[in-house]
Amino acid sequence: MIEIYHVSKNFHSRPALHDVNLKIEKGEFVYLSGPSGAGKTTLLRLIFRAETPDEGHIVVNNRNLGDLKESAVPYLRRSMGFIFQDFRLLQKKTVFENVAIALKVVGVSEGLLRVKVSEALRVVGLEGFQKAMPYTLSAGAQQRVCLARAIVNDPLILLADEPTSNLDSTLAGEILELLKAVNLRGTTVLVATHNADLINRQRRQVIRLQDGRVVEGGAAEA
Repeated sequence: MIEIYHVSKNFHSRPALHDVNLKIEKGEFVYLSGPSGAGKTTLLRLIFRAETPDEGHIVVNNRNLGDLKESAVPYLRRSMGFIFQDFRLLQKKTVFENVAIALKVVGVSEGLLRVKVSEALRVVGLEGFQKAMPYTLSAGAQQRVCLARAIVNDPLILLADEPTSNLDSTLAGEILELLKAVNLRGTTVLVATHNADLINRQRRQVIRLQDGRVVEGGAAEA
């Protein structure tokens, strides 16, 4: 599902990733761990094709991202959901409108859009919040809206960048349980986190990064 071969990425001559190799199979739930600055966010952005590597190549669902034309990138992203660390909700739009954005850009009919948004909100436990404004919600509820937005298009892959960093331990546990539920529906889930306590509670594959290098787990064949 996700294969990364000898990938390196520099920003302003500073290495963010160095010779990274890893492989994530379809349907897996994987933690990407490591301290701040280890390269976790950069790796997610490369998979999402928000960045391109300086060296090496990335294959997602049998497509080499290096061969994609820019016009094909939006189609790649339709198969992915992305949860940002800082929520990135549109504060002047309702919960329904925030979740519906991913469907509107691909031209889903109004009837199907309403069904799919309602289902996504049900999955994350936010039935009845369709007309609420994001700024009236708690941090935990806002992150649930982000998760609903990420899964409303039934993605093959869900990428989550520190999805619990703004939450207390109870809320963080609730978000991780929701991510596990999404995984059980067949979605491949990759969660970047530096929270060792959360990782230790779960029996999941862990890929550890340090100083831009994979130091444990996930190596792909060269």
